[in-house]
Amino acid sequence: MNYQETLDFLYSKLPMFTRVGAAAFKKDLTNTIIFCEALNNPQNKFKSIHVAGTNGKGSTSHMLASVLQAQGFKTGLYTSPHLKDFRERIRINGKMISKAEVKSFVKTNKKLIFEIEPSFFEATVAMAFEHFARHQVDIAVIEVGLGGRLDSTNIITPEISVITNISIDHTNMLGNTLPEIAGEKAGIIKKGIPVVIGETHPESEPIFVEKAKAESAQIFFADDDLEARDISVKNNKLQLSVYEKNTLKYQKLKTDLTGLYQPKNILTVLKTLDVLNEHSGLEVAKKSIYDGLAQVKKLTGLQGRWQTLSKNPLMICDTGHNEAGITEVIKNIEQTQYERLHIVFGMVKDKDITKVLSLMPKNASYYFCKPHIERGLETCELQKQAAAFGLEGIACQSVPDAKATAISHAGENDLIFIGGSTFVVAEAL
Repeated sequence: MNYQETLDFLYSKLPMFTRVGAAAFKKDLTNTIIFCEALNNPQNKFKSIHVAGTNGKGSTSHMLASVLQAQGFKTGLYTSPHLKDFRERIRINGKMISKAEVKSFVKTNKKLIFEIEPSFFEATVAMAFEHFARHQVDIAVIEVGLGGRLDSTNIITPEISVITNISIDHTNMLGNTLPEIAGEKAGIIKKGIPVVIGETHPESEPIFVEKAKAESAQIFFADDDLEARDISVKNNKLQLSVYEKNTLKYQKLKTDLTGLYQPKNILTVLKTLDVLNEHSGLEVAKKSIYDGLAQVKKLTGLQGRWQTLSKNPLMICDTGHNEAGITEVIKNIEQTQYERLHIVFGMVKDKDITKVLSLMPKNASYYFCKPHIERGLETCELQKQAAAFGLEGIACQSVPDAKATAISHAGENDLIFIGGSTFVVAEAL
């Protein structure tokens, strides 16, 4: 198979969550364990940081990788889903796995794939671990795909476990309440391995504390110890100062990720790096923290987080897609200057979208669309449900059509926001 045929094989032959939803979610780690044992357990051949959470885990993972890379470590980064290119999922020092290596991995392991019938995600995780081991990375940042306890990435023994936050999402698989979801995320907490929690929540805190105690794992709450102050956005950089117990620790930190939700993720990153310095034998200098945070997009290739696509009209996209994520998106919209607001909007059909729709601004022109995946919610159904919340707009044939229509209706001082689903953002990019 050539590279495209290899991708088609992975996409079409293996159960894929982005395509079919819950049916691709495996209820145990058996396939991943068998696959990695056949590869001589590559996940045990490099140091790692494991990152879970409902929102912010992608940004946090990329920021950590960027800082570690700035320090000079050969740094692996595994994330999901990808936006434009499958190879975005597996990077070393920001460089994507090559097409030849993807092709070679599948060719070498095709018999094994047919024997154990892994999901797309299970095969991709094994590919990432094998890639990082073969290239002898110093450390890899591994982002959980979904949940934690049953996620394929949960066969690693990391230096540190990180849980950014807990909010309602994927209720059909993770539970309907915050404690239930927290229980699934807490599944990445391992015996004797320190864990950093990004945001303290009264419903999830006792779950994490209890699990950490059971595993004899030290637990740290980033927002208990650190505070972001003097937050501003200038010249496409977010700037803030960070205090520890009212003492200035980092003055005028800057990052190229300008979303107003990023200070929370930055505190999580800083606390994780503090713990890493204390517990792992790896040293990360203050200069590397400043340098790494300042150029996350350049060093890691991160896209889709309050990303400016054009000016006049200003066009911005963001992958926030659940209640908590959309809440943060709206805060950013409210802090942006514009004359009229246009929103290109699409969602997937296997989620309760009413909470999200109830949050969306009514004083906007909507361009409803369906992302080009099986899980995409039909445009007319989305338009109908949105109308019940006072959201009015045009039903468009596709994401590119919605984007083009919004541009044609917008004045040069208007704002076009594109979002509602990671897959809408992927197509817009």
